[in-house]
Amino acid sequence: MQTMKAALVAAIGVVALICCLLPSSAEENRRLALIVSIDGAIGPASASYVKEALATASERRAEIVLLRMNTPGGLNSSMREIIADVLASPIPVVGYVAPSGAHAASAGTYILYATHIAVMAPGTNIGAATPVQIGGPLPGLPSGAPDKGGKDTKDGDQPKEQPKDAMTAKATNDAVAFIRSLAELRNRNADWGEKAVREAATLSANAALEAHAIDLVARDQAELLRQLDGRVVEVAGGKTQRLVTKDAVVEAIDPGSISRFLAVITDPNVAFILLMVGIYGLIFEFMSPGAVAPGVVGAICLLIGLYALNLLPINYAGLALMLVGLVLLTIEAFNPTVVIGLGGIIAFVLGALMLFRSEAPGYQLSWWVIGITAAVFTGFALVVLGSLRRVGRAPALVGAQAMRGLPAEVLDWNGNEGHVFAHGERWQARGAETFKPGETAEVANVVDLTLLIRRAPTGEGGTS
Repeated sequence: MQTMKAALVAAIGVVALICCLLPSSAEENRRLALIVSIDGAIGPASASYVKEALATASERRAEIVLLRMNTPGGLNSSMREIIADVLASPIPVVGYVAPSGAHAASAGTYILYATHIAVMAPGTNIGAATPVQIGGPLPGLPSGAPDKGGKDTKDGDQPKEQPKDAMTAKATNDAVAFIRSLAELRNRNADWGEKAVREAATLSANAALEAHAIDLVARDQAELLRQLDGRVVEVAGGKTQRLVTKDAVVEAIDPGSISRFLAVITDPNVAFILLMVGIYGLIFEFMSPGAVAPGVVGAICLLIGLYALNLLPINYAGLALMLVGLVLLTIEAFNPTVVIGLGGIIAFVLGALMLFRSEAPGYQLSWWVIGITAAVFTGFALVVLGSLRRVGRAPALVGAQAMRGLPAEVLDWNGNEGHVFAHGERWQARGAETFKPGETAEVANVVDLTLLIRRAPTGEGGTS
């Protein structure tokens, strides 16, 4: 009886301990704040990084995801991918423009508007969200500028004069509708969002707080977590959540291997160089079959370059001009005319300048890369391919012609004949001199299947 009582007490103690530990474990999981940092232009690598981070936060049941931004903008397609992931996230995403001196311009403004809570550090700014991929004049009239009728427009009013460029107008109106929908979803200033798109307006941190474009201003991460504690947000699915962040454990999420790989190859300069190396590697392999290495390296670089171009907004007319230029330079190597080579260089440079359509920051080709690449591959076409052409036109040396002058190692010798090792094979040989095994001779001629050998010269004016 005594034993049964002791066992019952022990069981009750274990159950009580488990009950005490379970809330603690759940609370620990709830109070995890994961940091995702976007520093630089927004592109495919940034979109992949944010998607992976939000998936990790959902698996680990984090309290919040702190999206820290310092960006001049980026690609429209990548920006929309990030916004779609933020809107679908079951974990609250806090957009934080930091540190002081940072900015969230262009695409960064849209992303900040999409986050559940928008925060800025003192000394930062947002805005200048006018789409620039298509170019052309800014649509509409600036705030306070008179229209044709002499009347002034007010902030948030639709401009009465329609822009002349239809494509620019479509892009701008689409961007305005997008940022207004985000503002309405998060209960932020939709009129200023439209002004940021139409007039490239910007705001400092305090001005953005007064204009209700953001929710908070926080000097550092610790102050931000204190201010977030107790706030109620609505996440995907219409669920509300009260944040508990005062004593949250902060952990940074580093980009995965895929995101780092994308960050390298989606740099327009890197993608451009990979494309060129791939094309000329294959050309060299076709011109000199059996080299293997140029073909393997060229195929890999070409596939990676094409994959990168598929992720970037390219102009196919520019790509076609580049290919025409490369073809003309190859023709110049086989049929020197100067005119064809000059036309190839011009077509190549113009195609490189037109290759990328986007004017987003961080996604333009460097003039240095274009110039150096054009010079290197022009020299390659004229020198290397020209040399291959001359070798190809030279008469082929076969039979006795190919054997004359080759070294032959004496294997055995008796009188005036013996056996030698030459050109990777064992040959019967004859000679007017006496040789010792291991001595190196020179092939003078070939008669039937017998080599005529002589002593190899050892230096200037002397023989062995």
